[in-house]
Amino acid sequence: MGGHTTPHFRNDAGVAAIRIGSHAFKCTGASDPYDHPHIFLDMGRETEIVCPYCSTLYKFDPALAPGEADPADCAYPEGETA
Repeated sequence: MGGHTTPHFRNDAGVAAIRIGSHAFKCTGASDPYDHPHIFLDMGRETEIVCPYCSTLYKFDPALAPGEADPADCAYPEGETA
């Protein structure tokens, strides 16, 4: 199966905040087997959202492309399954 239609992000490093280039995405917590339920989050018109499972703060950054993250390893690479 191909890549994701919705960007997926993870927080293996346990950083407090991740800057992302998407308003709508899925948070997986961390990589398997330390993930939590893969939850769809949508910031709407806001620029920040906190995952209710892992408490990661996601901040929208218009300088990043959709699906990109800072730190970069927080984004699932294209084709990798979440």
